[in-house]
Amino acid sequence: MKYEGIIIRPPSEAYSLLLQVTVGCSHNRCTFCPTYKGVKFRIKSPEEISEDIRAARRYRQVEKVFLCDGDALIVPHARLLDMLHQLKESLPALKRVGLYGNAKSILRKSREELGELRETGLGIVYLGVESGHRDVLRDIKKGVSYDQLVEAGRRVKDAGISLSVTVILGLGGRDRSVDHARETARILKDIDPDYVGALTLMLIPGTPLHDEYDTGKFILPDTFDFLNELGIMIANSTFTNCFFTSNHASNYLPIRARLPQEKEKTVALIQKVIGAANPGLLRPEYARAL
Repeated sequence: MKYEGIIIRPPSEAYSLLLQVTVGCSHNRCTFCPTYKGVKFRIKSPEEISEDIRAARRYRQVEKVFLCDGDALIVPHARLLDMLHQLKESLPALKRVGLYGNAKSILRKSREELGELRETGLGIVYLGVESGHRDVLRDIKKGVSYDQLVEAGRRVKDAGISLSVTVILGLGGRDRSVDHARETARILKDIDPDYVGALTLMLIPGTPLHDEYDTGKFILPDTFDFLNELGIMIANSTFTNCFFTSNHASNYLPIRARLPQEKEKTVALIQKVIGAANPGLLRPEYARAL
């Protein structure tokens, strides 16, 4: 298997075989993200990908494959379908293929095309929503609107593919903290994903958002404000059946909850931790990571 540059994958794909089909991110403009700065996006050639799939045959017991990098769903439909067919033929134990898809790449696929991908093994799409606050989406240069994010998420679900979305605590800054949390709860309600992963914002030098922080234009919420946002998002959420986590390394308080069943218990826990105002109950700053 050949890898080029930085390889990222969701925490839930920790035991998946990683197959890199694109290099970098097709959007690569989000002001908070340092991952692919300076990396020219490209889709690997069919020959490169087929070579890696042939090499993967040695792992005959592989049950899950994750297609890297930042937006593998941007691959043209016929080529992506061919990859999935090759994987099914090469890995007899394969049960699921997952990938990242941004809203634009999802909306370039018709419902029929997404259905074909599901039938050929695509089991889950990871979508970075980040925020439901329209001004925040504009300011972070997400490149899509609230309505486009909702349509993209619903299109994945309507195709019968599991949908996991990511949101980021603190992305609205101190001044829009509560509004960011409430509007993000609203977009999660409108999308109704199967999984939600809440990350906590970490400002990385060299990113535009860090530059705004340096000049005082962006003020980071404090530790317990992050937790307040988490509580607001969960308290105002309305899911059919969602597994909600904040157990990423960036988070101060690990949460794993089935919603709506465990909503009240989870919100009560968050409020108890906020009320205690004891940093010792939280992940220490030195242990946080992207």
